[in-house]
Amino acid sequence: MEEFSIGTVETVILGSSIAFSGLFYYLYRKKLKAVDKLNNAPHIAINEKLVDLLNATPGKCLQYVVIKGTVQPLEEPLCSQFKEGTFGVIQKLLLREHKLVWNGLARTWVDRERVLHERVSSVPFSLVGNDGAWVQVLRPFEASGPEMETVHEKFHQANYGFSDLLSQYLSGEKRKGQLETEEMLRVGVSITAAGELILDSDRLLKLRPPTDGSNYFLTRADFESLKLDQEGQASCWWALAGVFALAGVAVVLWAGFRCYRRIQMKWERERIKREFDRPEEGVEDRENTCVICLSNPRGCVFLDCGHVCCCYSCYEALPQPTCPVCRQGIIRVVPLYQS
Repeated sequence: MEEFSIGTVETVILGSSIAFSGLFYYLYRKKLKAVDKLNNAPHIAINEKLVDLLNATPGKCLQYVVIKGTVQPLEEPLCSQFKEGTFGVIQKLLLREHKLVWNGLARTWVDRERVLHERVSSVPFSLVGNDGAWVQVLRPFEASGPEMETVHEKFHQANYGFSDLLSQYLSGEKRKGQLETEEMLRVGVSITAAGELILDSDRLLKLRPPTDGSNYFLTRADFESLKLDQEGQASCWWALAGVFALAGVAVVLWAGFRCYRRIQMKWERERIKREFDRPEEGVEDRENTCVICLSNPRGCVFLDCGHVCCCYSCYEALPQPTCPVCRQGIIRVVPLYQS
């Protein structure tokens, strides 16, 4: 349809809304699938009977289960470098630089941080049940989580001299200092895990990322908190997809409304033109012809001056809405009816 057109800005908004709504809907479906997996996953207690259960299962594998146990190292645990007597199975040392950067657009200083050093260490660990049975956790860094505990945090304030202050204002950057942190997954904490449970050839129980691509979870929260968190994320993606989809619908409706208005105006112009260009009976007097085209009869009256000097087609072709006779501005045009 010729009247239906979308401008460049509207095209960009429409394309962006379609792309983002599609992306967010995909993330929503993915998160909803993770919630369904959690709801349908069996909850299995870590005990001595678990080996016999897996041994009787085809393939000696349970594709997706939820287990809960206490973290225990399978080797010498990691010792905290800053807090004596603190042991863990995953350790993350992080050194970050904080500085203020001048934002010329906002006319203010903005806090920025940069990672100067990061080191992550780990030892093999297992989840231990109440009766001493345990399940080794494989590839924990591929899991969502686990949330580690900050056992050390210290901010080293930067010292400034006069030359440092001068160079900072000239360069637009002011160093605040360095933040030193140590995070650990400590021995003895309770972990809720969701993944694929297998029994290897040595009759050892192991938890690994699901081979079907499902989410692998290790969290210090309980199962209900984990499920509520996933449902909340799914709702967030759904809301974002809906917002961007509504933005796209709004653009289409606005373009449709403009098209409708154009059609209405076109119909109105055609109606007025038909009214002004009605056929005249008899032969037209030469003195009554349009002063512009000298062919059509004069068919309109210009108000407020009252001159009758041209046809409606020539009136529409006027570069400025002024009377060709007196050059007065035309306020309104009415058809000329001759008896």
